[in-house]
Amino acid sequence: MSAGEALPRWYVVCTFARHEKAIADRLRSQDAETYLPLYWAIRNWGQRRVNVELPLFPGYVFVKTSITRKARILEHPGVIRFVGLPGKATPLADEDMEKLRASLSACKAEPYPYLGAGKRVRIKAGPLCGVEGTIVRRKGAVRLVVQIDLIQRAILLELDAIDAQLIA
Repeated sequence: MSAGEALPRWYVVCTFARHEKAIADRLRSQDAETYLPLYWAIRNWGQRRVNVELPLFPGYVFVKTSITRKARILEHPGVIRFVGLPGKATPLADEDMEKLRASLSACKAEPYPYLGAGKRVRIKAGPLCGVEGTIVRRKGAVRLVVQIDLIQRAILLELDAIDAQLIA
């Protein structure tokens, strides 16, 4: 093992659903640095509306650790695996992690469906509101190129990601 592998790096740990907070707390209690970005949401439970704090990335916890401690982390109940190639955890770049933390501390964020190529979407606004299509490719941060079948033909158009709703 090289000396670089023993240095703590940021990794992403995949967890069971709704176990993120408990896992982050347990890892912190064992001197592992964790990061679990949260956001506030209103949920309806019966007749009550409740303000709850939820993980921004459900099913994931960021942990800064050396890869030599990987086995100890995987022993925690609720931890499924490290994110990366099969059998190999992939570390995040420190500067990417710092950018994420800085941006989330500076502005409010909430989850949004990942709109990747091949996903089916419905246009939510504009003259083509209600029309469904398939994302052909993602262009830049917020522009999408969507294929829409009209009268058995296809057209390509660009729209903002905010105007596209993922079809389940």
